[in-house]
Order: sequence, then structure tokens, then C-alpha cells
Amino acid sequence: MKNNPFVSIVLALGLLAGLSSCRSEFEQIRTSGDSKRIYDSAMAYYNAGEYTKAQSLLELSVSNFRGMKEAEDIYFKYAYSYYYLQNYILASYYFSNFSQTYSTSSLKEEADFMSAYSNYLLSPTFRLDQTYTQKAIDEFQLFVNTYPFSERVTECNRLMDELRKKQEKKVFESGKLYFDIRQYQAAIQTFDNLLKDYPDTSNPDEVRYFIVKSAYQFAINSIIQRKEERFRETISKAELFLKKYPNSDFTPEVKAIVADTEKQIKQLEDVRYQN
Repeated sequence: MKNNPFVSIVLALGLLAGLSSCRSEFEQIRTSGDSKRIYDSAMAYYNAGEYTKAQSLLELSVSNFRGMKEAEDIYFKYAYSYYYLQNYILASYYFSNFSQTYSTSSLKEEADFMSAYSNYLLSPTFRLDQTYTQKAIDEFQLFVNTYPFSERVTECNRLMDELRKKQEKKVFESGKLYFDIRQYQAAIQTFDNLLKDYPDTSNPDEVRYFIVKSAYQFAINSIIQRKEERFRETISKAELFLKKYPNSDFTPEVKAIVADTEKQIKQLEDVRYQN
């Protein structure tokens, strides 16, 4: 039996009608073009914690209410919807954009903090790239400078300390890695930079211990013409360590390095004398 084109068209139209009638309430609201209904529903979804649906409707409302009194609250909630959905990159972007767009808003302080805090949440383990860590630190510092009397300043300082410790740990582990792969000059430079950049480090004796140890190994593995010079540099670094940390857990090993280094220098002097 041949297909009847008329019957096929009727069936197709019926199917489309059925699908249309089965559209979800959310889709009906989203495509309604009724700005008030979209706005009211966006607020209802937002307050109910249905942030994916709220975000879609808030995005429409941002355009529908541009220039109106509701626009500020809509945009603020729109930024928060990304935060609640854990899309912190866009959350930071929209909080920052809110702050610039509504520069006189009473919500500006919170937006500035949330932009920084979103970047804080993006900060990864110390082993990974620390771009977001530094970005969060910069934004928290700007917040403290902009709102020195804010009740959030204490929290900002605490979070900055936490992030800086993460950065410090990354530098420390980088120095140890250079030491482990026998890149002793790079290890010395890395540990020296750590002491300059983080003068309040919690383990300065361990950092200087690795500087001494790296200098010693650098001298040991140098060509004969450079050995004595580098052994003397090792002695200088070791003496500084012993002066600063006479009772450190690393002091006995540093003293042993000094003893062996002096022995090595004596041998080099004897060889030079004989020649």
C-alpha cells in the first residue's frame, strides 16, 4: 500500500502540535517574550536555588531591563549564578564587570570581594600554574587598599597569606627539584630568590641548608680550575648559616660540609704548591 502524502502531512502536524503542548513550563517562559514573566520567574528560580534556569532567564532580563532600576539587582544575581554553578572564571568576570558598570552601587564592595574570591577558588595545587593565585592576591590587595575599614579586610589578609604560602611552597619545591636533578646553580638561585621574595618564610634554616648543600655539590662537580673558588663560596654560605642557626636540626650536617670543604681546599692548595 502506497503512502498517502496527505496522511503523512497530517501526522507530522499532529506530532509537532503534541511536542509543542509538551514543552516544559520553563521553555514556555523563556520563549514567551514577556519580560515581566521572565523576570519574575528568574527571581523565583534563583531564590529556589535552581541557578541554571535562573541564569538563562536572568541573561534575558539583563537586556530587557537595561537602564531600569531593576537592572542592577538582575546583573548582580546573574554574576552570583555563575558563582553558585562553580563557574568561577565567569563569576569573577561578571563581578568585576558589575563593579565597573555600577561604580556607585552599595553592592560594589561585595562584588569586588567576590571577584577576588572567585579567583581564590580557581587557585590550584602548588604544583600547577599559579596565574589565578597571583590574580587573587592582586585583587585582594586592591580590595584592602580600596576598602581599608571593611569588615572583609581580615579575611582578605588571611586568604592572601594562604595563597602566598602556596606560591612559596612552589618555589621551594622547584629549588629541591633543581637540586635533585643536579642543577645546583639553578637551585642556589631559586632558594636565594625565595629568601628575597618571602623573608618571613617559616623554614629559613632549611632554605639556607639547601643553599649550602647546593653550593657544596656545585663545587664538587666543577672543573678543577673553578673548584677552590666555589669551595670558598660554600664556606661563606655555611658560615652565614651557622651564625644564624647554631641550633638548627641541619647544623651538624652543615658543620660536616664545612669540614670536608676545608679539607678539599687544603688538598687543592697542596697540589698547587707541589706544581
